[in-house]
Amino acid sequence: VVCALAVLASPVMMNGAYAAPGPDPSPASSASAVAPPPVELPPGAASSPAPGSTTGPGKKSLEDIRKEIEALYQKAASATDAYNLAEEETKKQSAEVIELAEDIVSGQLRIDELKKRAGAAARAQYRGGGLPPEAQLVLVDDPRLFLDAVGRIQQGQKATHDLIAELSRAQEDLKTYTADASTQWQRLEAGRVKKEKAKKEITKQIAAAEKLEAGLEKEERARLARLESDAALKAQTAWLGSGALKDINRSSSERGKKAIAFATEQIGKPYVWGAEGPSSYDCSGLTSQAWAAAGRPIPRTSQEQWRLLPRIDIKDMRPGDLIIYHQDASHVGMYIGDGAIVHAPRPGRNVTLAGAGSMRILGVVRPDK
Repeated sequence: VVCALAVLASPVMMNGAYAAPGPDPSPASSASAVAPPPVELPPGAASSPAPGSTTGPGKKSLEDIRKEIEALYQKAASATDAYNLAEEETKKQSAEVIELAEDIVSGQLRIDELKKRAGAAARAQYRGGGLPPEAQLVLVDDPRLFLDAVGRIQQGQKATHDLIAELSRAQEDLKTYTADASTQWQRLEAGRVKKEKAKKEITKQIAAAEKLEAGLEKEERARLARLESDAALKAQTAWLGSGALKDINRSSSERGKKAIAFATEQIGKPYVWGAEGPSSYDCSGLTSQAWAAAGRPIPRTSQEQWRLLPRIDIKDMRPGDLIIYHQDASHVGMYIGDGAIVHAPRPGRNVTLAGAGSMRILGVVRPDK
């Protein structure tokens, strides 16, 4: 009971939520997680090279830097999904530990009550002179009193048997509750360890990406942003040119319309890993909250959304469906029609609209199928 009360009193967690990080999404994501040294630009080099050219003799090109930053943020996204899933698991396990602790307290109170009843029965027998009921029965002269006493003895024996049986059950239940609480506590602690590990990984990858970008001159950072935009446009154009949207002219469901309305209202709010509103979101925080607002709760993480929600062929896609990105399902956006999605991109960016084909698509799921 003391351990149970300690469980109830212990702090549980922070906000956020996770899954084990999936495999690297692409060859680009195999880049080292350790931040490379900042790129050192020679004087005047910031204004002379064309976009995508090298930043100096023997230095990486801006395109190489763009790909490396992209890989680092993808690794951060995988770790964020792991954090989010662990957060969900620890919330559930914490609730179960608390429930079991309450069961332990209730079970102990029940045992105490049964022991009091057993004690009262023993004291009653003592007041009867210490003789067993059968011996007292022999001393009864009146036949009616004898028969009445026989009935009371039988009732008393049954009550005693039932009391002992109930006490045994209560004790066994208490043992089970205690064992279950111990198991859930161990899982809770393991979940906390997973969360902390994922948090460190997220922080490391984001810091490496920021350090890499901070090593560039202001003008080079502007050109890097243009390269990112050009790469997204190129991927979107190729996707549209593939005929992926051919013959798609569908309307969203009523719930899908509500989910889209919620998601688009969040445009301009910052990406924060582990966040699910109302002032900031990560990618799956946005989609899960949008569908919750539409009355259809869905899994918290993009990996769980991909694993558990019904899958749809791209050719059958309609507004409101969720597009899952990268080989490890570490990113998700909501399709809103006309080849566009609304999504929370990555740290340092805000919720925005983007081309549905601007990233590598893994598949499509439909929450309200």
